[in-house]
Amino acid sequence: MVDAEVLSILKTDLQISSSALDDYLFTLIESAKEYIQREGIVLTESRGDGMLVEMYAAYLYRKRREEKAEMPRMLRWEMNNRVFSQKGAKDNG
Repeated sequence: MVDAEVLSILKTDLQISSSALDDYLFTLIESAKEYIQREGIVLTESRGDGMLVEMYAAYLYRKRREEKAEMPRMLRWEMNNRVFSQKGAKDNG
């Protein structure tokens, strides 16, 4: 999934219809990729990875706007599963 597709889904998730925040949201998408990769996850262009990036970018957006925005459990769960899956594939390969 390319960044433009991730942006479209992110805007829908955040209920943003204008393009006024697109530059900021693209920055969040890039930051989300960096943070995810820092966890040891290798990202691809797949829909699953695109959705993971979108979830993380949405979390970053909400974190700055809400006082007590903790990382959603579904996001942490997905990242943990991705790390274990990728490490398991390396160990078996």
